[in-house]
Amino acid sequence: MNKSLNGFRMIALAGALATALAGCAGSQTKESTGEILDDSVITTKVKSALITDKTVSGTSISVETFKGRVLLAGYVKSVDERQRAEGLARAVPGVKAVNNKIEVK
Repeated sequence: MNKSLNGFRMIALAGALATALAGCAGSQTKESTGEILDDSVITTKVKSALITDKTVSGTSISVETFKGRVLLAGYVKSVDERQRAEGLARAVPGVKAVNNKIEVK
């Protein structure tokens, strides 16, 4: 009886673990826990690169990341500044693509 109870507990534990891990998985429209963490790091690094660069108005540009794809939005003073911001974002490790929606004022 004791062996069957232990076996039942092991099966229950394995099922609970599988359910918990499935909750961390991502899909095309939802990020996994690891992807959320990775994306927050990418967003921080891109924003830091924009703010520390002297030729880009980093405070005027918003950065969002989803599954390694970065969206840049905001306003800059020139086409060169827009291109520079995109280049800085592309240079960040982990960035898969950049969607540049920055507008020139």
